[in-house]
Amino acid sequence: MRIALDPQMLRDVPLLELPDVVAGMGYEWIELSPREDFIPFFKHPRVDTATVRALRSRLADAGVGVTSLLPVMRWSGPGEVERQAAVRYWKRAIEICVELGVDTLNSEFNGRPEAPELAEAMFWRSMEELLPTFEREGVKLALEPHPDDFIELGHPAVDMVRGIDSPCVSFLYCMPHTFHQGDDAAGIIASAGDLLTHVHVADSMDHRASDGLRYITNPPGNTVRVHQHMELGRGDVDADEAFAALAGIGFDGVLTTCVFGWDDEARESGTRMLSAIRELVTKHFPDGTTP
Repeated sequence: MRIALDPQMLRDVPLLELPDVVAGMGYEWIELSPREDFIPFFKHPRVDTATVRALRSRLADAGVGVTSLLPVMRWSGPGEVERQAAVRYWKRAIEICVELGVDTLNSEFNGRPEAPELAEAMFWRSMEELLPTFEREGVKLALEPHPDDFIELGHPAVDMVRGIDSPCVSFLYCMPHTFHQGDDAAGIIASAGDLLTHVHVADSMDHRASDGLRYITNPPGNTVRVHQHMELGRGDVDADEAFAALAGIGFDGVLTTCVFGWDDEARESGTRMLSAIRELVTKHFPDGTTP
């Protein structure tokens, strides 16, 4: 099992300085999420091959490995122009992944929840184009349902991953999305079983609490999705339940610290989360293995 850091709160740290900063926080692994000078949200990657090679060298010097890259592209639409562009961007992201010596890309289903059949059709078209590239390059893909995707619930997402039926495609469970996925962490994790290779670890408040009045949006009834990525213990996610379920399936994948929104405490927060995750692993995994 590996514990990684999503450095979203360190996005102002220059890319080539990230490895030393992450190592200084006690992490041996990093998950590179979208950033404007690397692979931005919904856009063609910005990083060039020379910088990728320099980053690989800096990572080696710092003793930090990369578990995965996380591109987010509009490969499920809403339009064909966006879908075709996303496929091109994905192919470049795969090239970067290979050049960096990383074997996994994580991502979201994307697409519009109000038009799920159209989004699914576009998603499958994109997968038909991209799966041969993933398989040829030996790169794996872990998919998660996300609030406001065409698939938001955990169980249907597991079924979709299973339906892709490729040894290179697996499922990612995101703890701070628990209340948007159906509030069934244990059931979703158990259903995923061996398909579950990656977990994003953070807390969130239950937006449905207090008769739906925990968060008030105006006008009432609009379709916003509200959640946070907070440190464990600050919200309503039952981390013990989730980690017990992970132990129950013999999980041996990646746990990523995924806290956002507290940039002024980025390094301290990351260090606290590393300790919290290690405590949960020690508590729930019978062999006592602490990554």
